Amino acid sequence: MGNVNLPTPVVIAAGVIVFAGGYLTGAVTGWDSPDRTTAVVSSYDAKTHRLCLKSDAVSDLAGAEGNTICGQWERVSGSALPAVGDDFRFVSSVTKGQSGTADDRVSIFGEVAD
Repeated sequence: MGNVNLPTPVVIAAGVIVFAGGYLTGAVTGWDSPDRTTAVVSSYDAKTHRLCLKSDAVSDLAGAEGNTICGQWERVSGSALPAVGDDFRFVSSVTKGQSGTADDRVSIFGEVAD
């Protein structure tokens, strides 16, 4: 095999094209991030961190009953505690229980909306 020398601008352009192609492929075929939903706080127990949120948008979420979802609030230290009537921006996750839906665990990750 002989030596092949390419001009520097051609090598740089090829690198940019490869990088951009990889980025676009990842952006198009990558995982979807969860949609954040906004709801109104209907109750919060500070001792158990059980949070209930109510909104029409909640009815489509896993673990919701009607337009209400209740679960364990997983929060960042120092975040504002929710009060009844506060707007709350969140994502939720359901961990399936071993003996059916009775022991499913709903986790709510979010914070009081400004």
